[in-house]
Amino acid sequence: ADADAPAMPEDDAALLAGIQGVAREHLDFEGELTPDSDLLGALALDSVRLLTLVMELENHFDVNLEEGDEVGIETVHDLMDVLRDRLSQRGAM
Repeated sequence: ADADAPAMPEDDAALLAGIQGVAREHLDFEGELTPDSDLLGALALDSVRLLTLVMELENHFDVNLEEGDEVGIETVHDLMDVLRDRLSQRGAM
């Protein structure tokens, strides 16, 4: 880990690890994601790959992302925020 990077809260680290795991398993992603990563660019998301990502994240985190959740998501951090909101609504975190 980068010594200069602020430590992430444990739930954020788990979210990031989950997103990265899904990307590796289902999108053949081989790099490293950070909260600042450009989601569409880093994962080369077209509409089919985005749908795959959403479905697999729902399965991984056992949440339902709703229509409109994707609005404003540009970075991995933005996606983490949406997932955190959905998990908190479920009472999981």
